[in-house]
Amino acid sequence: MSASDEASAQRPAADTRFDTVVVGAGVAGLVAARLLAAAGRAVVVVEARDRVGGRVSTERRDGRVTDLGASWVHGVDDSAVAAAAEAFGMRTVEFTVGGYQPDSRPIAYYGPDGRRLSDAEARGFAEDVHALDATLLGVVAESAPDASYRDVTEAALALQAWETERAQRVREYLEHRSEEQYGAWIEDLAAHGLDDDAIDGDEVVFPDGYDVLPRRLAEGLDVRLGRLVSHVRWSEGGGAAVTTRGPAGEESYHADSVVVTVPVGVLQSEGFVIEPPLPEPVAGALSRLRMNAFEKVFLRFERRFWDDDVYAIRQQGPEGRRWHSWYDLTTAHGAPTLLTFAAGPTAREIRDWDESRVVDSILDQLRRLYGDRVEAPTDVHVTRWQDDPFSHGSYAYMTVGSTTADHDALATPVGDVLHLAGEATWTDDPATVTAALHSGHRAAERVLGRSIPIETLWRDESAVPVVDPVR
Repeated sequence: MSASDEASAQRPAADTRFDTVVVGAGVAGLVAARLLAAAGRAVVVVEARDRVGGRVSTERRDGRVTDLGASWVHGVDDSAVAAAAEAFGMRTVEFTVGGYQPDSRPIAYYGPDGRRLSDAEARGFAEDVHALDATLLGVVAESAPDASYRDVTEAALALQAWETERAQRVREYLEHRSEEQYGAWIEDLAAHGLDDDAIDGDEVVFPDGYDVLPRRLAEGLDVRLGRLVSHVRWSEGGGAAVTTRGPAGEESYHADSVVVTVPVGVLQSEGFVIEPPLPEPVAGALSRLRMNAFEKVFLRFERRFWDDDVYAIRQQGPEGRRWHSWYDLTTAHGAPTLLTFAAGPTAREIRDWDESRVVDSILDQLRRLYGDRVEAPTDVHVTRWQDDPFSHGSYAYMTVGSTTADHDALATPVGDVLHLAGEATWTDDPATVTAALHSGHRAAERVLGRSIPIETLWRDESAVPVVDPVR
């Protein structure tokens, strides 16, 4: 072989050499790729799944649309996600949850004995939660670096000097809030783990499916599906190589930079190798985050048995350890539908249960409250994000010892070559599509070394060349 032939053999093939490789076709990856392509960069997106969207996953079955992953825009005021959805013509339905709040919308509360609380009793309970939260602000601010959310909530409860039963009702509420907000048991969540628990403006859901957003973002991009990434090799000043396994066997993609947007659970798995290993502060931040255990259970019924004037049903007491909250999705789904969450310990407990056992367990609790009015559901869907090999959970949470700064630290550029993005890398609103979108935007700006108006995503679509259809 001549020297020229040998050099030619060592050079990557033309269709595997790009300016930037983006790993993951979730919202973060698609945003980064779209903005880079709009700036004239040659970009390829490699995705292990057979679809775009990542943890934005919509099922369409029997004429019904169900968002199995992300569902809400949590606050439409000044929201880039809401602006993109509007620009893409996505229909919305207002469904303001307000986080796991005690009184943001009409809630039917049932006490430990299964009796519905009066309006006055429900108001009194909500006032107790608000009083505790006001105290909690100061306690969290002064907490030790290794304090858990249990530590700070117990300290705040002690300052109330309530009698045992009254304190226990609020304690249960705080446990459930930790689970529903982050899919983590209260003792495993960092004291600052709920610092971002704030909503600005109405919340909305998408009756036609949230996945319209990633599908629109993917238009015109070179997205290669079914490519499972095993290795990302980088060197400062030497670019990066991404190795995938897919329909054509092993492939290697080469680029000056790489944007990795896989979930924390994948970053921490043995099957996803970054060489050289991630340096500090990235490695330390990653070690203090975990993927949660958080599943949705959708129950559709022939007719509604719950009250018309409530958006949620909640039960207090020991019977609510597994199933304590149900949300009425009838307006969004067009049929009587309740959504409940298996979160934290419950999600792990039911992981190996079959669907019928899950449903029976839930119906036992609903029948405590509504008796024989509760009929068997006509349709059920239980998500299994814990068993998803491309996520290993629903989203990331801060373990004890973590600080809010760990989210942004995880996105620290590595050698000006490797950039991490995704919901876990954005401090202001982690665990959301909003965080994913903004993190992808930031990664694109860092690759380019200049600012890019985020409106480019939806106002400058003509600047994105149609390089290759999604395939």
